[in-house]
Amino acid sequence: MKAVIRLLLPLGFAFALAGCASDPARLPIGTSRAQALQQLGKPTATYLLADGGERLQYSREPYGFEVNNVDLNAAGQVVAVRSELAAPMVDNPIQTGKWREAEILRTYGKPVQVTRVESFDGTVWSWAMQQNYMPYLFYVYFDPGGVVVRYSVSPR
Repeated sequence: MKAVIRLLLPLGFAFALAGCASDPARLPIGTSRAQALQQLGKPTATYLLADGGERLQYSREPYGFEVNNVDLNAAGQVVAVRSELAAPMVDNPIQTGKWREAEILRTYGKPVQVTRVESFDGTVWSWAMQQNYMPYLFYVYFDPGGVVVRYSVSPR
């Protein structure tokens, strides 16, 4: 048994280091796009930003609770890294009546679920998230034209 533990311990350590290396939060500001891609791998989505930059989005949904955005300036250098589902209504308040589906996708990534409810004329997108190690669902309600009407967080 001790021999097995001695063999598996270095392997577990290697996996732990690999996990740290792919954590977007550890990416230094000023890192080049090429270095970011080398360290983090292929993003789950990319978006052009209004200032000529680019957003590399890394989502762990539907099985995780994180959506990390790595923003690059027009020169291709990292200028911001954010975990969007950490506190969605505080860190990046949604502009109801203005934001559309594209802004929500660019910020929070692909939802875990898209549903319709009888009491609302539109669609409801949802993401799994955690706050203080407790599971929650984050909801965004869109009118039939695709404009955000409201959003909320509720316990799972």
